[in-house]
Amino acid sequence: MALLEGCKHEVELTVPLLTIADETDRAVEKIRAKVQLPGFRPGKVPASLIRQRFQSEIRQDVMEAAIPKVFHEYATAEKLQVVSQPNVVEMKWEGNEPMWFKAQFEVAPEFELEDNYRGITVPYAQPVVEDAKIEERLVTLQQQKAEYVNVDPRASEIGDHVLVELESLSGAAQPINEKEVALELGAEMTLAAFNENVVGMEPGDEKQMEIVYPEDYGAENLAGKTVNFRVKLTTIRRKELPELNDDFAQDLGDFKTLDELREAIKRSMLSEREREAQGASREKLLDGLVALYDFPIPEVFVERQIESSLEQRLRGLAEQGIDPRKLNLDWTKLRASQVPQATKDVRASLLLERIGEREAIHATSEEVDAEVNRIARQEREAVASVRRRLEKEGVLGRIAGHIRTEKILAFLFEQATKVAPDPEVLAIEAPAE
Repeated sequence: MALLEGCKHEVELTVPLLTIADETDRAVEKIRAKVQLPGFRPGKVPASLIRQRFQSEIRQDVMEAAIPKVFHEYATAEKLQVVSQPNVVEMKWEGNEPMWFKAQFEVAPEFELEDNYRGITVPYAQPVVEDAKIEERLVTLQQQKAEYVNVDPRASEIGDHVLVELESLSGAAQPINEKEVALELGAEMTLAAFNENVVGMEPGDEKQMEIVYPEDYGAENLAGKTVNFRVKLTTIRRKELPELNDDFAQDLGDFKTLDELREAIKRSMLSEREREAQGASREKLLDGLVALYDFPIPEVFVERQIESSLEQRLRGLAEQGIDPRKLNLDWTKLRASQVPQATKDVRASLLLERIGEREAIHATSEEVDAEVNRIARQEREAVASVRRRLEKEGVLGRIAGHIRTEKILAFLFEQATKVAPDPEVLAIEAPAE
């Protein structure tokens, strides 16, 4: 066996005459079982006639069966961890001679795992939650619980919440006839033309008005269009916010006081920020881990990773209603651009797998069950039904693998040496509330 480059090897092997004879007999019997020739009953055609009439088919069947068999025997004897199908680059088989072939293949990389994966330096700052942010979240909950109360008929004013009927007269791509459209007069989200025209109207009043929609308007059928509407004001309402007190907290859940609700909000926000901060640090941790080890990666692993990445991107485009075939993508350049990241991802995956083995980190049945139960709740299906489907689709193994990877990353993060992040980088990466 010769090492070509990286994880690729080359070997020259010979198929013995006895193996060729056995595979030839099998090929003849396979053809005889299905061939129909005049004058012979099915399955009764003489083997000599089969060998004479179907020489090329028999030869092809023998090669397809014998080469993998001999290669497998060789790999097993040599205890090789082959990760790709052997690629036959040369072959010679003449007359009654043994079959000779040269095959190239890849094996799993070999590397020694040291203890340097413990204590990798990563930037991390324990998140904090400011009181002001807690109050902002509390106000958001208060706004969500607001009630709208009809007021006695009068002229509408800035700050009122009104209901109007809208009927398009011209300019709309499709006719619009809405019986109940809610507007907050004076609000930033309300188009200025509505604010200007509706203020001063009383319930029952009608008016024609021209609304110019901006190019970036959310509704595509109205973006950039000028529409003439008939507008009728039907109701003026007052927004009433619940008082922030213990009763408000009790209405939201299992809280006795408003302070308990504040603490729950703080824990929730802190958990969110910790997930974000640890997620960013884990990326840096993987970068540090990969930088510690330099070993060749099988090309087949990189190709599989690229395929997986591209499939995810294509699914994402499809979910957005985008047909990738219409994007005129240069797939050759796109695949080439994926090689560095795919190589890094594969190396990280191999290292995490080896660390998991050394540290005896595994997904427990209870953890897998918990994830299956979560999926069942999310999809509103029976747990047993979801489990059967996931088993049939081969997803349970992937779930266990994902749980294990997360546990390995959590272990490495716990063992890592945390240092304060660069303040400038931290300011750039800080998530918006």
